Amino acid sequence: MVFIVVIIASFLLQMVMPWWAVIVISFATCGLIGKTARVSFWQPFLAILILWIGMALLKSIPNHHVLATRVAEMIGAKLWPVVLAVTGLLGGLVAGISGYCGHHFRKTLISMKPKA
Repeated sequence: MVFIVVIIASFLLQMVMPWWAVIVISFATCGLIGKTARVSFWQPFLAILILWIGMALLKSIPNHHVLATRVAEMIGAKLWPVVLAVTGLLGGLVAGISGYCGHHFRKTLISMKPKA
């Protein structure tokens, strides 16, 4: 469930918001519906990894990977798939850490609730 919410919300909101919208989306989603810490890290990680690599491929295929190849050469890599992999991993890591923090934020708020 976290995977689906994160990937759909990120896809829609990144059309009008900056890249860091995935941080807010992952934090809020895992803070609300993340069941475990493991799910709260890996589900947003995989959702953003797939989304960003997919979107990068959709943008890169029509121009025959010209820009991706040039960026790869600038960073010292020889192949454009390295740029896609780094992009996906960085986005996934940011989303995963944000989801993990959202889960623990919720746990902290629950533990601070006064017991009546």
